[in-house]
Amino acid sequence: MPPNVLFLMSDEHRADFTGYEGDPVARTPTLDMLARTGAVFRNAYAASPICIPGRQAMMSGQFPRTCGCEVFAQDLPLGHMTFARRFSQYAYHTVAAGKLHHTGPDQMQGWSQRIGSAMQVGPHFIEGRDEDSFARYTRELSAVKWSDTKEVLRAGVGRSPHIVQDEYALGGALDFIEQYFTDPYYDRQQPDRPLLLKVSLNQPHYPYFTSEEKLTYYLNRVEPFLDEPVFDHPFLSQRQVRPGVDASPRELRRAVAGYYGMIERIDEMYGSLLNALEHVGQDLDDWIIVYTSDHGEMLGEHGIWEKQKFFEASARVPLIIRWPRSIGGGKVVEENVNLCDLFATLCELCEIPVPEGLDSRSMAPLLRGHGGDWRNESVSQFAARNLMIKWDDLKYQYYGEEMPEVLFDLKRDPSERENFISEDQYAGVMEEFRQRRFELGFGPGAREGYVNAGY
Repeated sequence: MPPNVLFLMSDEHRADFTGYEGDPVARTPTLDMLARTGAVFRNAYAASPICIPGRQAMMSGQFPRTCGCEVFAQDLPLGHMTFARRFSQYAYHTVAAGKLHHTGPDQMQGWSQRIGSAMQVGPHFIEGRDEDSFARYTRELSAVKWSDTKEVLRAGVGRSPHIVQDEYALGGALDFIEQYFTDPYYDRQQPDRPLLLKVSLNQPHYPYFTSEEKLTYYLNRVEPFLDEPVFDHPFLSQRQVRPGVDASPRELRRAVAGYYGMIERIDEMYGSLLNALEHVGQDLDDWIIVYTSDHGEMLGEHGIWEKQKFFEASARVPLIIRWPRSIGGGKVVEENVNLCDLFATLCELCEIPVPEGLDSRSMAPLLRGHGGDWRNESVSQFAARNLMIKWDDLKYQYYGEEMPEVLFDLKRDPSERENFISEDQYAGVMEEFRQRRFELGFGPGAREGYVNAGY
């Protein structure tokens, strides 16, 4: 029988805040075990550094421009191909517990079963809506969302709706595991179909609330980002929370401690899922286990908070793939990869044909140490005009014609403080980056009739 797949996902978890990445404060024993016995991708990037486009790009294996989901309020069209739908077509029982962040009318998006409280169709997707009525009752996003400063000021001990939703999803997933593999009340034998189980949590997405025990543990151990130079760019300098002006150093420390507390909490939740699978007789070495997040969190680095930016803290994501029976463990993959690549990768590992038209490349050769032909590129897109292309250690960014282009060289400047766009030594590669930008459908001179990334 093909392997079962456990897909673990969080929201807004920056890649460097884990024990296995060397963070001396984070308590993440479950993720550390997965990393130690699996493969860690050190340069994995979100297809978009914001929730909905990033998630739908990952599910469809297509960049936001390809799948048509480029901004927060969009969703995949009805019946669009996702890896859940593809696995269902090949007899997998596909189950999702927790946050998927679909707001359109197709709330299943190929999953055959959903668990949790996070299904909701957005008002803008309601057919035949009366615009006058909605104008009276619909609040703008700014009316229901706290500012970044208020998020910091309100951080601390608390039980946010995200925590409640995560506990609901976890409880449902644990009940499902017991029922699916043992069915203790009717005492049926274990199923003979393979399983794709996704458990997707909201944390460590703000608000920065955690338990008293976790907050007090981290409060005097974390170091908030203070005295950070703000990058001189009209977009990369947005969403500032100024230390000593908008929030005190102590308040910033409390927000960072709350964020660490949520990371520890999701690690505990994933640990309970692994324990539950072992309890019902599953050998985890036979499973493909994936862990990732939809994007990162600036958390005050460069003086800014939340996401949307192509800085490493926001665009880079944790990615672990574990399957000891087939790929061994203890591997570190340095090549640039993308969350879109998970679609083709899971298909190849599970021997399912990969659909045409994807921006997804199988990472299976990288997992097995045969990545010599890998195109060392990762792409991220946001708000229909912002584009990042990363080749090797170079990260090019385009923000429309009215804003400056940016080029980071992470080998020379891993902290991303300098824009090397004007240095002569990069002139040749800059022409190549712009040509690739045109191929991806961005800016004046972009290729007409864009279809996909051309992988």
